[in-house]
Amino acid sequence: MPTKIFLSQLRLLHFQPMKLHSPQFLSQTLFKFSHLPLQNAAFRPFSVKPDRIRVSKSLVDDEAELSNWVDDLRTGRAETMKPAQRVSSGRETGDREGGFRPRKSSVSRGSGSNFGKKKPYLNSNSRRRFGLSSDNDDDEEEVVERGKFKGGGGSGSISEFLSEDDVEGETESDDDDEEEEEIVKKSRSVLFGKQNGVSTTPRPVSSGGSDSYLSDSRFDQCSVSPLSLKGIKDAGYEKMTVVQEATLPVILKGKDVLAKAKTGTGKTVAFLLPAIEVVVKSPPTDRDQRRPPIFVLVICPTRELACQAAAEATKLLKYHPTLGVQVVIGGTRLALEQKRMQANPCQILVATPGRLRDHIENTAGFASRLMGVKALVLDEADHLLDMGFRKDIEKIIAAIPKQRQTLMFSATIPDEVRQVCHVALKRDFEYINTVQEGSEDTHAQVRQMHLVAPLDKHFHLLYAILKEHIADDVDYKVLVFCTTAMVTRLVADLLGELNLNVREIHSRKPQSYRTRVSDEFRKSKGLILVTSDVSARGVDYPDVTLVVQVGVPADREQYIHRLGRTGRRGKEGQGILLLAPWEEFFLSTAKDLPIGKAPVPLVDPDTKKKVERALSNVEMKNKEAAYQAWLGYYNSNKKVGKDKYRLVELANEFSRCMGLDTPPAISKLVLGKMGLKNVPGLRSK
Repeated sequence: MPTKIFLSQLRLLHFQPMKLHSPQFLSQTLFKFSHLPLQNAAFRPFSVKPDRIRVSKSLVDDEAELSNWVDDLRTGRAETMKPAQRVSSGRETGDREGGFRPRKSSVSRGSGSNFGKKKPYLNSNSRRRFGLSSDNDDDEEEVVERGKFKGGGGSGSISEFLSEDDVEGETESDDDDEEEEEIVKKSRSVLFGKQNGVSTTPRPVSSGGSDSYLSDSRFDQCSVSPLSLKGIKDAGYEKMTVVQEATLPVILKGKDVLAKAKTGTGKTVAFLLPAIEVVVKSPPTDRDQRRPPIFVLVICPTRELACQAAAEATKLLKYHPTLGVQVVIGGTRLALEQKRMQANPCQILVATPGRLRDHIENTAGFASRLMGVKALVLDEADHLLDMGFRKDIEKIIAAIPKQRQTLMFSATIPDEVRQVCHVALKRDFEYINTVQEGSEDTHAQVRQMHLVAPLDKHFHLLYAILKEHIADDVDYKVLVFCTTAMVTRLVADLLGELNLNVREIHSRKPQSYRTRVSDEFRKSKGLILVTSDVSARGVDYPDVTLVVQVGVPADREQYIHRLGRTGRRGKEGQGILLLAPWEEFFLSTAKDLPIGKAPVPLVDPDTKKKVERALSNVEMKNKEAAYQAWLGYYNSNKKVGKDKYRLVELANEFSRCMGLDTPPAISKLVLGKMGLKNVPGLRSK
């Protein structure tokens, strides 16, 4: 690099005065410069090819940096590094308090002006300053600082600074063009089928009828161990689902797989059963071994999904007494997880990305245990990347052996998933699509309806819808999705005051509570679960009869995933979307879905009075928190949040719906971060 460029960029680092030859100076300099743009460096030539997609630097060029980071961890050098030299972990829950979402990255295209550009990294001090944590409970403080959700909108420009799913710079040299060409061809093949040597498998034909999600194949036709077959039988499985029939034979051969499948189709067993076989075929470890290897690593986007996968693995391991599965997730004490992994068998580890990074960096010997990994599973890969975990996944991939089997399961195959395929999967991976071309994203068994009504009637209509459904189905099991965690708490309080059998689950609840409620709802009937988006993806709640979505979803995909909690395993279900007139724009984004118009339930004067009386009994602090969260969520919606004056009018209408004569006051700091300072109609404190 020319001396002028080096010195000019060095001044930007704001180092404290120190000796230039000191180890501290060198380590900080190397760390900082590993992320600086190098497009002007004379010794890094590249060619611009605007006619095709180029691969992100973070997925190809950073291998040396990642390897050095892993080496530091294994040799203990990372312990001497300052916190500012580490990249902090990502987000872990599915909630969007205030409606923000980490921005998605896009595939970098061949324009010279884009090469080398990247957003600033947040060191651990910066993340503490902005209230972010690896556990990612969605606080309002985070919301207003992030300010945006997928698709942009809102006013919080700080989201540009906090975005974790970066668009990385391109600094490939001409020597890499042939390899790059092959990667691009493989990317295309994921979308267009077999092309240029990439193998794809079509969706197998399944039998018709109500059990159409099942195939005609049986588990005992697979080449799995007799003890595993006994565990499958005891778990109640006999026939494979269509997804399992398509993926199991390929996975059991040891091939890397990218599988596209709808939700609720048996994906968990499809990757757990081969994972158990990997452990069974591995040589036994010495019982006295201090740090026995972990053979299988399963990464899930949310705590609920991780717990669910671990519970399923425990059932399948019933007749493998020497084998064990452990789960590491945010919201629990790191030290307790460390002790549990040391004291119990842990050949299979299920984890959320942020907590896994915590263990890699802070648990003694953990990095060396990961060197035994023979199979890596990325569950709900699209959701992992959508939540901003791409950097974490890259670090984790660098911390495990290259000689392994990798399985990726995803409901959709966006650009981000295809990019990670280049790093995670072998070149001859098998792409298996179990979704027929032209089929709907949602299950055919789900009857979808929408209801548009003024905002001041939503609480009354929700109560009427639930009462009607309870009267029609004695074994009712209902999920009510709300826009944010605090609105979830408000609605749960209201329905509780109306004497309905209700539970609530959102990221503000402790993990132990969330696990307990999730298990109760999974096993029960005659229960209503009011939830935020932590329950939107992948969580298996059998026999859900109705899904109600109150307020506009973040996007079409989120609507589909919420709806996917019903109509699972071939059973029928029903979905109702409750919108205000100014939220009706959402229906135009889902024109291809069979969303009919729902009949308006009758709300008599007695019902109206009953709901208003119940609202008056809800705690004031919960109403205040819901008002601020509601304002933050719709402020981040590019349609609703565009007109700030209209937004405040709607928020104050929501306040009146809660029975408040005067809208709650919000701190000036929060209003400033929302971009709502001095907007008429808001009260500040």
